[in-house]
Amino acid sequence: MIAKLTGRIEQIEADRCIVDVNGVGYLVNASTRTLAALPPGQAASLLIETHVREDAIVLYGFSESAEREWFRVLTTVQGVGAKVALNILSALAPRELIAAIQSGDRGALTRAPGVGAKLAVRLLTELREKAGAMPAGIGFSPVLPPAGGVEADALSALLHLGYRRAEAQAAIAKALARLGDDAALDAVIRDGLKELAR
Repeated sequence: MIAKLTGRIEQIEADRCIVDVNGVGYLVNASTRTLAALPPGQAASLLIETHVREDAIVLYGFSESAEREWFRVLTTVQGVGAKVALNILSALAPRELIAAIQSGDRGALTRAPGVGAKLAVRLLTELREKAGAMPAGIGFSPVLPPAGGVEADALSALLHLGYRRAEAQAAIAKALARLGDDAALDAVIRDGLKELAR
């Protein structure tokens, strides 16, 4: 089993790349997030998940271990194959995936191609208990607002304006730190928007 490849990034396509390791080109499927992090024509390392099928040996590559762990967990859910798992990881970073699952955000999951409403519900149901123990990636500790209250309402408002959950949560946390926990909702939203505009 191949667990890691280090070599020159020969070619990058929409959903895969070729890694040249001492003259042997390995075709590696990956999320758009991982592919965007690769330096074309230069040396790089990828963590690999190897899937052996009757007709092929397929390699899936990841720039960080959190993404690989999430790939493994996602593919245990019925209806989620490797391609759909990569689509989910292309749409949501591990930290965003944790936040979406813990908050029951079906809309975030259905942004990924191949994930409909039914599959989103299955993902939320099956992964809710696992999400807290999963790696979130570099420099993130998921902090979710309590149900209801100014923080949750402000978060909802920013999400409806099109901001991503992780950046909206960070902006609201900074706004509340400045204004205090007793701040009015409109003041928190205004301050959060100022923070996001910086």
